[in-house]
Amino acid sequence: MSRLSNPAGVRINQPHFVHVVSATVRNTRLSYRALGLLVYLLDQKEGWQVRAEQLSQGEGREGREAIRTALRELQVAGHYRLERRRLRNGKCVMGTALSGTPLEQWVRDHEVFSTQKDPAVPVIEQEDGTFLVQYPDGSLGSDGFEPDPYADEEPPADEEPEGPAAAEEPAAEEPPAEPKKRRPRRTSAQKAADDAAKKAAAEKKAEEKAALDAAAEAVAKWWWEDAEQHLGKYVGKNNGYLAMRGMVRKALEAGYTQRQCADALRHARKHLPSAQQWQTALGVVTNHIIPSQPNGRVPYSDEATWGRQGDAPNTSGGDTPSTPTTDSDDATFGVIARP
Repeated sequence: MSRLSNPAGVRINQPHFVHVVSATVRNTRLSYRALGLLVYLLDQKEGWQVRAEQLSQGEGREGREAIRTALRELQVAGHYRLERRRLRNGKCVMGTALSGTPLEQWVRDHEVFSTQKDPAVPVIEQEDGTFLVQYPDGSLGSDGFEPDPYADEEPPADEEPEGPAAAEEPAAEEPPAEPKKRRPRRTSAQKAADDAAKKAAAEKKAEEKAALDAAAEAVAKWWWEDAEQHLGKYVGKNNGYLAMRGMVRKALEAGYTQRQCADALRHARKHLPSAQQWQTALGVVTNHIIPSQPNGRVPYSDEATWGRQGDAPNTSGGDTPSTPTTDSDDATFGVIARP
């Protein structure tokens, strides 16, 4: 028996495939419940741990007490037993053992150890990975596991065909493996240049941040003084000045100029405008939004009506200039310069 990867796992006395011998199937000491459980356990790999709680879970499974009853049947019949294993490293672990065939030795061992204070069968690991049972009188005996008949057997060699086909074909030469490309080491000059570039980038970023903070502070300070002069003392929430300065800084960071931010604050006419008021004011001062009037009318604008001086006239009302009418005198609208 080979050394287990999990010392506390199950040991199985048969190759790992479900092959139940007739003596096991016809064992009248087993109920159909115990026989089915045995087949399921034999289908597990070595090192798997037998636990009644785990076996009772899942669809179509029986309860924990039913599983324990079936395990006791298998124990009395010589198919299952609980072992206390002493390993070569001196550790002691608990595990289980299974046998696909009923072992009379396991039946006798059960009769011996079931009357002991500890009913688990004590086994001692040997140098070759097998185990021996240690009886109450101190003697050692076989654990009932048969040696694997295929353990030392080598796989049969393929027969060589006779005739010309038997000549060995030369093995194809494998192309030499390409050497791994190593990243060239940086010289001290390159490292110094990289460090200098990183330092310069960090200094530039710090300068830009300082300039942005200074610009925001200048606009905010001017507006706070101007607002207190025209709108009165600020009585809003705490840190109103800091919040207003933060709004100005975000606008400057987005590309608005200091002048546009100042005009937007004056248009909003609030010590601390709301986010919507601030965005609307920025849109008005940058001509993205037409300012609303109290009477709902849009103010008159010569430029919006007639266009700028020098632009082609547009009589169609659309985006594309139409063909001039016959009565057009091609006059250019603008201011006449008098001498």
